[in-house]
Amino acid sequence: MSFPNLSALAVRERSVTLFFILLSVCVGVYSFFSLGRAEDPSFTVRFAVVSAVWPGATTEELQTQVVDRLEKRIQEIDYLYNIETTIRPGQAILQIEFQDFAPGEIVPDLFYEVRKRMMDEAANLPAGVIGPIVNDDFADVYFSLMALTAPGFPMRDLTREAEAMRDRLQRVPGVLKAQVLAEQAERVFVEFNMTYLSQLELSPQDVFAAIQAHNQLVSAGAWELDGPRVHLRIAADLSDQEQLAAVPLRIGNHLLRLSDIADIHYGYEDPPSYFVRAQGEDALLLGVVMRSGENGLDFGQRLGEFVERERSRLPLGIELTVITNQTEAITGAVNLFQVKFLVAVIVVMGVSILAIGFRAGLVVGIAIPLTLGLTFLLMKLAGINLDRITLGALIISLGLLVDDAIIAIEMMIVKMESGWDRVRAASHAWSVTAAPMLFGTLVTVAGFVPIGFAQSGVGEYAGNIFWVLAYALLVSWLVAVTFTPYLGVKLLPDYSASGHSGLYQTPLYQKLRVFISACVTYRKTVVVLTVSLLIISVVAMASVVQQQFFPSSDRPEVLISIQHPQGTSILTTDVTVRKLEAILSEVDDVKSLSAYIGAGAPRFFISANPEQPDPAFAKMIAIGHDEASRDRIIDMLQTHIHAGAFPEARVRVSKLLYGPPVVWPVSFRVVGEDPLKLREIAYQVRDVMREHPHAEDPHLDWDERIPSLHLVMDKDHIRLMA
Repeated sequence: MSFPNLSALAVRERSVTLFFILLSVCVGVYSFFSLGRAEDPSFTVRFAVVSAVWPGATTEELQTQVVDRLEKRIQEIDYLYNIETTIRPGQAILQIEFQDFAPGEIVPDLFYEVRKRMMDEAANLPAGVIGPIVNDDFADVYFSLMALTAPGFPMRDLTREAEAMRDRLQRVPGVLKAQVLAEQAERVFVEFNMTYLSQLELSPQDVFAAIQAHNQLVSAGAWELDGPRVHLRIAADLSDQEQLAAVPLRIGNHLLRLSDIADIHYGYEDPPSYFVRAQGEDALLLGVVMRSGENGLDFGQRLGEFVERERSRLPLGIELTVITNQTEAITGAVNLFQVKFLVAVIVVMGVSILAIGFRAGLVVGIAIPLTLGLTFLLMKLAGINLDRITLGALIISLGLLVDDAIIAIEMMIVKMESGWDRVRAASHAWSVTAAPMLFGTLVTVAGFVPIGFAQSGVGEYAGNIFWVLAYALLVSWLVAVTFTPYLGVKLLPDYSASGHSGLYQTPLYQKLRVFISACVTYRKTVVVLTVSLLIISVVAMASVVQQQFFPSSDRPEVLISIQHPQGTSILTTDVTVRKLEAILSEVDDVKSLSAYIGAGAPRFFISANPEQPDPAFAKMIAIGHDEASRDRIIDMLQTHIHAGAFPEARVRVSKLLYGPPVVWPVSFRVVGEDPLKLREIAYQVRDVMREHPHAEDPHLDWDERIPSLHLVMDKDHIRLMA
């Protein structure tokens, strides 16, 4: 190469080279331990959720007067891909999905556009509509979920305990967000004596108006004194049950208390819209979101110390249980990399020692940690964490980054055996091998360019494979042309000069020459064999090898989805969940069990998409001790399902998948105006899918029709009866 001979420079300025070798070791160790650690790479979930509530409205009224307006405003936003709307009586939920190629840095701006348009449209919606409410935190991944349980303890007091714990948790270094989840909404129940109301000619609306009048916060003025200004305060807080019972009601010239005509008591939302159980006990959840770039292992240690402190502080009867924790997955991934790193070093050194001698193998082995140390430094500077993708890229690179070092050291050995001194042999490695090694490295790196520059969710998730491999392989070339010649000069033994001709007259070289000569002589046969092998490989890839871009997860979670027919009561859904809890509670392989009734589980894994609120739906998460335990749990549940243990619901058992969120592997959308005709066509599509041997449980996500009772009243007669 016309570039200055770096190999000659490295062996000439040996003190400087040694300094940089030691510096590479130090910065590599520092970078490795200071790199952020996470289970998965940061990934922009291009989803937002908009919800609107209109008590008493039918689905048709919500669609025509609320949802259509909101959808039209959302369609004005750039990069919009899909709006999936679910409308139930009194409630509408819009899931907004943006294009997969929308740049991650502008997604917050897109969420802002959604929020702004929803705020503008809120003034045009009918009276009584609550919302639209925009949830752009849908993509939060909870580093840990903790359950707070207390059998027999009032939920109100447990909620206060959870809120206090949440405030302390927020102060733990590295916590971005701490939230109380599955909190039961408190309610004040005013149960009227309808006989009294009829006799007094009062309506419930009159009573509500009186309560509202006493519950308003208005300014009562202030006194301007010679000293400080004195503000007047009026006690208008009706949160206390006794104050609410004492609200006066004027009936003609008489005053009555609210407690004279109604029974007042506190309670909770009935029926509940969403609740959680852990190990079969009603629970509140504490969800923790880690700051981006934090070291997951260090953060997990601080979180574990916090849990131990809180357990020692909790009152008797309240238990704090960790349901999910990414620390275990991160620890397993990092430990696996360290084991594979040591194995790679041992294997490379062993093969090199057998092939080119002990000292030469030692030089090649030293090149591996030097290369990885500088790679860790570049990852640190680029803000790349150690996660599932980058660790995989490093493991791939372990088999590639030694090639350049082996070529350089072998060239030195060949020239030394030809009678060259070691310094000249080290310098010659640059002249002969530097350019081929560099271009070979660039060709290898180019094979991963599509992943690194893919403008999609997959590219964002897996793109660091390209960058980490590029760093590792380019650094390996630099190490091979600088550090390896220096180490060869220092460590290689003296070789006897056998002459150039004698070196290539050994039995091994002679056999190799005969084989290569035969390949050149019968080149047509070699080409035919090569093409045949290529065709066989392509056929085998298409037919025998299982094709899947992202593999199944090795995490121990088992996901159980319970879907009842639409319109099913949440209490009926809970009955099926309790049946499953009874089965799983007797299984030794289950380490932890949690149930989420009325909606999906919070996003504890980047690929786990939380299901939207639905009283007919429930999610359960059973965590095994290891991967084998998980598979046994899945087999046991599948046996019960196939035996017809849950005829009232569709129960789906699955495990986590890596990569961007995917609810169903294959789905088809049938679009049209007439719902009845849509169902008819969808049934035909389902029947075609059912005939495929690999299709399991094809179904419609909008199938059942919910019955409703319509009351046709004689308004004139009612008016005459007052």
